[in-house]
Amino acid sequence: MKKVNSALWLMLVAFITLPLPGQEQPASASPSLPESFADLKPNGNGDLSQEQMRKLIRIVTDNYRANYKKERDYTYLDRVVQNKLDGKGESKSTESKTYEIVDLYGEQVQRLVAKNGAPLSAEESAKEEKRIEKLTDKRKNESDDERAKRREEEEKRREKNREFVREIADAFEFHLVGSEVLNGRDAWVISGEPRPGFELHVKEARLLSKFHGRLWIDKAELQLAKMDVEALDTVSFGWVLARIHKGTRLVFEQTRVNGEVWLPQHLSFKFDARVALFKGYNEQEDESFSDYKKFRATTKIVGIGDMQK
Repeated sequence: MKKVNSALWLMLVAFITLPLPGQEQPASASPSLPESFADLKPNGNGDLSQEQMRKLIRIVTDNYRANYKKERDYTYLDRVVQNKLDGKGESKSTESKTYEIVDLYGEQVQRLVAKNGAPLSAEESAKEEKRIEKLTDKRKNESDDERAKRREEEEKRREKNREFVREIADAFEFHLVGSEVLNGRDAWVISGEPRPGFELHVKEARLLSKFHGRLWIDKAELQLAKMDVEALDTVSFGWVLARIHKGTRLVFEQTRVNGEVWLPQHLSFKFDARVALFKGYNEQEDESFSDYKKFRATTKIVGIGDMQK
């Protein structure tokens, strides 16, 4: 299931500026933009031109990428609740896992700390500790050449994602729906649909035409506050020929942390997919992020027993 979840996260990164049609709001809800964006004033119909919308989307995209870099300065908890469904959409089983996300020699690492709301057993703790120690030794003993090669490969992957994301502002027709108060803060609500006849420059970006969505942008800081994305049709991707079926939906929310950065707060999706021709997945997953703590140096990996004390 890890490959499928990774695919969902790739979809999230790819559509981080993508907005989902919902109930239309009255024209009176049309927002006004800050003075620094005077050229983005709505027209008489309470909307922005597509050129204005793309400018705004690019700003939000840049802000999101800046937040992603700052996230690496924080440790936090990641709780994943997975609910497997049967053919009728009824729950078959539910499992939860809680991870501590820490920095290990410049790399974010997941450490399992609880299952189904309870601490790990002694056997599970020992197994997890052994895995972390093995990874620590690997990074600690990494040569300069090996470290440079790993970082070069990571940068290549990031650049590929950046090329993908650059397509988004031009691949959709956006509309300013109105305003909403989200977590006590005013946000613009933007809807978007695939742009007919748009010619893509990145091969993988062909997936964009298969989705539509809705986006909430914090007015004060031009940050992504929430995103709701839905598949319009079946989407196939990857060498394992994974398929995401029509109706697959993903909701992502961020929150302001320490008055300096916006970081993930909640992710949920209902996932109906098939990998290759055999393995099918039908599930709901809910992921919550909490307990953000900033560090100024590489986080020390401690024993699980010491951490629980």
